[in-house]
Amino acid sequence: MVGSLGRRVVLGVYALLIIIPLLVVLTGSFKTTEQLFDAPFGPPSTLAPTNYGSVLTDASMGTAFVNSTVVTVTAVALTLVIGSLAAYGLSRIPGWKGFALYGFLVLGMAVPAQSNMIPQYVLWQRLGLLDSRLGLVLVEIVATLPVAVFILTGFMRTLPRELFEAGSIDGAGPWRTYRSIALPVSLPSLAATAIFLFVIQWNDLLYPLLFIHDPAKVTLPLALLNFQGEFLTNYPLLFTGVIVASAPLVVAYVFLQRYFVAGLTAGSVKG
Repeated sequence: MVGSLGRRVVLGVYALLIIIPLLVVLTGSFKTTEQLFDAPFGPPSTLAPTNYGSVLTDASMGTAFVNSTVVTVTAVALTLVIGSLAAYGLSRIPGWKGFALYGFLVLGMAVPAQSNMIPQYVLWQRLGLLDSRLGLVLVEIVATLPVAVFILTGFMRTLPRELFEAGSIDGAGPWRTYRSIALPVSLPSLAATAIFLFVIQWNDLLYPLLFIHDPAKVTLPLALLNFQGEFLTNYPLLFTGVIVASAPLVVAYVFLQRYFVAGLTAGSVKG
């Protein structure tokens, strides 16, 4: 009884820590700067929906939204393809060799991104990939591929070997087995991985800040910095930009929620 009450208290405090900042941002997006500083935690006395009009009609925000969409969708798709291929191969390699290769690939999760920034910048500069969407897509793939391999390999290792053996008996080669058997069965795990990757890459500020200098190629997180000045920050517009930038994440989760939950529980019990 005491343990259950303690868990509820902890979860309640945790929920408040999430809900209160969210409400401040949401209500702040409908306030003027004066209203926000007068009552930061209170509801707006009069709605100021012009903030959304200003953000949505801002040409730089529209360009940034397109850039974020192109970079994120391309990077997520390519990361899923490469990660699923690697996971399929690792799940089929028996013994210590498979575990050694798996450990080598997921070791990238333990390496802080900041420690690679200087060599990555120099390498991208020599390859002519600075200030380009292609360079940003490639660095996002490199940064998030260990996460995809970690999630997908854990799932594919739980698949019964009889599935692959049946495909081999029917004359299917490795590519056909991967395309016709492994991928369809792994759809829940792929959807869950896609959401993780989408959130990470859509919200990424570090790499665009490092590799992108052309205003026409900035992404949404980078564009939101324009609302911050040296001496003054337009918090209502900044909050509105955060809400607009978060909308695609909410939409993606709503449509993929069923697959996301299935992907989280997939592989927890052997079939």
